[in-house]
Amino acid sequence: MKKKPVLVLVTGVFDALHEEHEVFLRKAKEQGDVLFIGVESDVRVRQMKGESRPLNSQAQRVVALESLGVADRVFVLPEKFSKPEEHRALLREIRPDILAVSSHSPHLAEKQQLLQEIGGRVVVVHQHNPSISTTLLVQKKQQEQHGSS
Repeated sequence: MKKKPVLVLVTGVFDALHEEHEVFLRKAKEQGDVLFIGVESDVRVRQMKGESRPLNSQAQRVVALESLGVADRVFVLPEKFSKPEEHRALLREIRPDILAVSSHSPHLAEKQQLLQEIGGRVVVVHQHNPSISTTLLVQKKQQEQHGSS
């Protein structure tokens, strides 16, 4: 009898891909056989991070993630994706065995509850490095631009 492949799901903004994203995604892929990456829509990124974001459109972010060669499927998450019932609908459709997160992932208890409902689990695959983030990279670039003008 053939064993069902283990499906790992990762979600995030992935605005300006940096080393931490790549390390996180490779660790997520190691958790199973198939890696799906859900990318936050441009509308949701603006809601979460402000009007100046995203730096790259959802289409550009999907292409960048696909070019890493680590994901089996990259897709854009629904624009309405802030409520547990919206998360539940996606999880029921995809049915991941594992939701891979980093140590700074918000709402861990809620994510664990939702995954348990479909027989999956949340796995922290990466310890967050607070000195590397897209937000910090953007702030640093803005400071450099203001300092040189």
